[in-house]
Amino acid sequence: MTFAWPLALSVLVAVPLVLGVYLVAMRRRRKQAVSYSSVALLRSVLPRRSRWRRHLPLATLLASLGMLGVASARPQMVQNVPTARTSIILALDVSRSMCATDVDPNRLVAAQEAARGFVEDLPEGARLGLVVFSGYAQLAVAPTTDRQLLTNAIDALTTGRGTAIGAAMLKSLDAIAEVNAEVRPVGDVVGGGLPGAVPPPPPAAKPGSAGFVPDIVVLLTDGANTRGIRPLEAVPYAVERRVRVYTIGFGTTRPTALSCSAQQLNGDTQRFGGGGGFGGGFGGGGGARSPLLADDDTLRAVAEQTGGTAYKAEDAAQLRKVFADLPKDVTVQKRPREVTAPFVAIGALLAAVAMGASIRWSAYP
Repeated sequence: MTFAWPLALSVLVAVPLVLGVYLVAMRRRRKQAVSYSSVALLRSVLPRRSRWRRHLPLATLLASLGMLGVASARPQMVQNVPTARTSIILALDVSRSMCATDVDPNRLVAAQEAARGFVEDLPEGARLGLVVFSGYAQLAVAPTTDRQLLTNAIDALTTGRGTAIGAAMLKSLDAIAEVNAEVRPVGDVVGGGLPGAVPPPPPAAKPGSAGFVPDIVVLLTDGANTRGIRPLEAVPYAVERRVRVYTIGFGTTRPTALSCSAQQLNGDTQRFGGGGGFGGGFGGGGGARSPLLADDDTLRAVAEQTGGTAYKAEDAAQLRKVFADLPKDVTVQKRPREVTAPFVAIGALLAAVAMGASIRWSAYP
């Protein structure tokens, strides 16, 4: 048990002080007692009374003072927070590289299927929010328990150009802040060495040293950050807010051609010849990173530095398994819960007993 106001425990000194005053009064009373020549006569005129009755009012009063003294320090006990109080923000990469066909039929379709299964398997009462990102990040669905709303949003995903992983992390933190008063919103942050860039907050304490909030971010991407604030620049904001980020690097290490459906392109056929396949793969020649390869090193660093876990999935089956495992990581959260009320109630009850006992037996010497 811990206390929010430990200094308030100093009021407990009143318990031994009251007991000391009582014992001194009892001693003086015995010294001042009238001497009788006949003890038998004295006993005959006094009513029969159990010795414990004489001390019961004081004992209950002292217990009441003890309980109220503990209550004044606002006692707290660590408990497991049920999943119903957990909000999960699913940040999905919808960059054009998600049309890669190394995962059949393409990465985006496989990710949509796994995300729908994740929604269906969520424990009762858990809230899920959806952030989508390509060249910028946006909140598609605020944290909710409405499974149909989430499924409809997942089914309607379309692709765009660019990959803003860092911005997706910050947008996810803002989504959590909307439902958890313990998490402060981040707002607009410019990073990546761009003009007007805002430096990240100073390094925070080790992740988890002050406990984590029950809400998490699950970020899935198949590429590397190309826009806005870098992922590692966004990490301090998550650590400061005690939010864990679980990352999923999706796709194989064998870049393949892109093939998007008309719906996935959302009318953007500029480079895809009317919505068909894009001939040729991305080889990443000249030492450059292929846009179809997940930046596993950065994703691993993000997860480690925020207290989360990094996952890797190279096909649809592995991705479904990762999503199936994720709720187990957040179903049990340890958080302090204030238990002042029970101490106040017991203290008040004991005070009432002390008062009743005093009135009941006050007629007896």
